[in-house]
Formats: sequence, C-alpha cells, structure tokens
Amino acid sequence: MPQNATIALIAAYYRAFNAGDDATFLSLLSDNIRHDINQSPSEHGKAAFTNFIAAMKHSYAEHLTDITILASEDGTSAAAEYVVHGKYLAPAPGLPEAKGQSYVLPGGAFFSIEHNKITRVTNYYNLEDWLAQVRG
Repeated sequence: MPQNATIALIAAYYRAFNAGDDATFLSLLSDNIRHDINQSPSEHGKAAFTNFIAAMKHSYAEHLTDITILASEDGTSAAAEYVVHGKYLAPAPGLPEAKGQSYVLPGGAFFSIEHNKITRVTNYYNLEDWLAQVRG
C-alpha cells in the first residue's frame, strides 16, 4: 500500500471517529484487528473492538484535534499524534466517579496495515494526567 494511501486510511479512521460514524470507523479495520489498549490487555477481533467502542461511548464523549499522521514508505505501518478533548460521562471499572468532568489530553497511536485495512491499533496516553484532571 503506498505511503499516501496509508495516511489517507488513518485520516479516514479519525474523521469517522470524530463524526461518531461507527459503520465507517469499523469498516476500516480487518476482521482480525489487534487492539492494544493503553495499560490494559490486548484484544483481538472486530467484535471485541466494537464492544470496546460501545463501552467508550457510554463513559466518554471525545473529539480529537491537532492530528498528525506519519506512515512508513511501504505503507505497512503508521503513527498518529493528537489531542483528546473529552468529557467523562459514566464511571468505568476501576476509575473515579464520573460527573461530566472535562479533560484535554495528548495521545498517540501506532497502526499496522495489510490489504488496505488496519490490522493493529496501539493507543497511548498518560493515565496519571487523565486521573489528575478528572479528580480535579
């Protein structure tokens, strides 16, 4: 996959995320997607990813800005850096009480690409920064 096509794929992934367009968002993933969740175990498969997104939407309302995307020359891997603007809507297991707290948090992700589909997403953010913001 050419480098520019990989950048376009990742840009479409984030456009769909920001638009709340789950159908498009999920269509960009391979059926055997590996999702490496920040400070949590990896999950495998589109069904697990779909469940993760549903749980995220229940607990958080997020919008990403300042998205920068880089891709390898052969288009098989990519990275993105962004800023998360969010609200903590409902408590998530093991996390503080949710009261609609707002947060702004830098984040990043790494991707693997095969056959024009995303086969791995690895997300990173600073959990301690997020905790400090929602605890106020």
